[in-house]
Amino acid sequence: MKFKATNLACVLGITLASSGVHAQQQWSDFSISYLNGTDYELGDEDRQYFTFEHASGHDWGDTFFFIDREMGENDTDSLYFEFSPRLSLGHLTGNDLSFGPVKDVLIAGTWEGGDGFDNVMAGVGLAFDIPGFQYANANLYRVKNENWDDDTMVTLTWGVPFKLGSAEFLYDGFVDWSASSDTNNEEINFTSQLKWNAGKLIGTSSPFYVGIEYAHWTNKFGTEVDERSPSLLLKWHF
Repeated sequence: MKFKATNLACVLGITLASSGVHAQQQWSDFSISYLNGTDYELGDEDRQYFTFEHASGHDWGDTFFFIDREMGENDTDSLYFEFSPRLSLGHLTGNDLSFGPVKDVLIAGTWEGGDGFDNVMAGVGLAFDIPGFQYANANLYRVKNENWDDDTMVTLTWGVPFKLGSAEFLYDGFVDWSASSDTNNEEINFTSQLKWNAGKLIGTSSPFYVGIEYAHWTNKFGTEVDERSPSLLLKWHF
């Protein structure tokens, strides 16, 4: 795990240094989430999750990191994390790479790990500018898996804020599609969150969301198990 993380960090550092880029942060966000669900198929049926997330945007690209702590009904306890940096090819080359709804093309990478596995992904990403969306992104990866065959993965992410009267809502989520291999079935994970900003009611300066997460997972982890799991969600941004 340390070897792969070091390699990823070195690639980012060398790329930034060789291009003479001075990193300028444009925005950042940190949040803590709590999930409670009772309809999981693999492992414990009832689970709780604490999730710590950090996202940031820079003149050279963006980063996203999160770590999940999972706690099951049978005293199971595990950790899972992802670190996903992307480097803007438009910024690195000094060219405007926008076209249609695409505002930038990026080099995309993800390092994911947890109990018993450690995978690295590398590929290309697109950042979109779509009216009504807070953000919309697509990444195409080639995945180096530690415990099963390497495969191809596509990830879509989005966030759509909206209002009903004075109430503020956010609908966001992701879709992961992984190709089949000799060791895994084709896999689709469609997970989204519908959240109401209760912080407006209680007077917090940053969003405090109450809502529902719904995971629609086909062939979870490449198995033949399908999972449809709603969960209560609380999420506090700082």
